[in-house]
Amino acid sequence: MRDIKVLGPGCPRCKQTEEIVQQAVAESGVEAKVEKVTDTMAIAKFGVFGTPAVVVDGEVKIVGNVPKKDAVKTWLTE
Repeated sequence: MRDIKVLGPGCPRCKQTEEIVQQAVAESGVEAKVEKVTDTMAIAKFGVFGTPAVVVDGEVKIVGNVPKKDAVKTWLTE
């Protein structure tokens, strides 16, 4: 099971990122747990100082931008 974290305080771009990640997981058929992380201290522990950000299995994949759904699907199958 993949562990995905969407990092962000809840801004519109963060919500959009979470929606894209959820859609990508559903469409890819990959088993994954998606967690929304809003606590700034928890976000900083990933070395992330811009949001939104996506972390897959502990690896930061994108920071400061909303990802494309195809990119998220690629991260799920790497």
